[in-house]
Amino acid sequence: MLEILSMSFMQRALVAGLLVGFLGSYFGVFIVQRKMSFLGDGLAHAAFGGIALGLLLETEPMWIAVPFTLVISLAITYIKDKTNLEMDTSIGIFFALSVALGIIFISLRKHYTTDAFTYMFGSILSVNNSDLIISSLLVIITIILSLKYWKKWAYATFDPELAKADKLNTKFDDYLLSALISIAIVISIKLVGIVLIASFLVIPAASARLLSSTYFKMTVLSVIFGLSSSLAGLFLSYYLDLPSGATIILIQAIIFFVAISLKK
Repeated sequence: MLEILSMSFMQRALVAGLLVGFLGSYFGVFIVQRKMSFLGDGLAHAAFGGIALGLLLETEPMWIAVPFTLVISLAITYIKDKTNLEMDTSIGIFFALSVALGIIFISLRKHYTTDAFTYMFGSILSVNNSDLIISSLLVIITIILSLKYWKKWAYATFDPELAKADKLNTKFDDYLLSALISIAIVISIKLVGIVLIASFLVIPAASARLLSSTYFKMTVLSVIFGLSSSLAGLFLSYYLDLPSGATIILIQAIIFFVAISLKK
């Protein structure tokens, strides 16, 4: 334990694990309850297009990926509101478009880079102080906004029609929630990777749903599962020399199957 904590890269990874564990599991509650599990996968691959553009421009990929993914998430929500298409249809369209752009951007690079591989599968070694600052700011923003909007988000999640009848501005809430989810996904990519980020958003919330009788309890349990699995996964991946993101997901899966057995 002392050996791990004495290493600067592991210190950054542990802090990032806690921040990402909180963000992923918190927003995962809304994703699971609103039946938008495909959204996490779609936005993660949308982020790939932004990351590839950042690599092509030889700048910090995250600074390009955040606005790129934010625009995609808002476009998905806009199409859902303005057309009769279901959300999963618009997600599939932007999913394919972003991946296609990402492939083209990477092919235009004149020299090979391993950075794209890092973002696809995640790496604790790639977490830097800039990532921690951005993650911390998003956690603070999430907590502040949750104090004001959590009840409205929860209300609209369970009964959007009744929320509209009560004259709640559900459209603005949907756009705000989509924007925060997209930023949380981009920030989480470095630790978990594009391939596994959807599972990171869904599994803790699904486990919490099995064991909860109220939405508030589901939210609290999901955050606990997200934080504990992130810490346990990082320690285990270090000792067993395994990929951190995959190890975290495996621990979350174990928690899920335990929750199923307890539910019975």
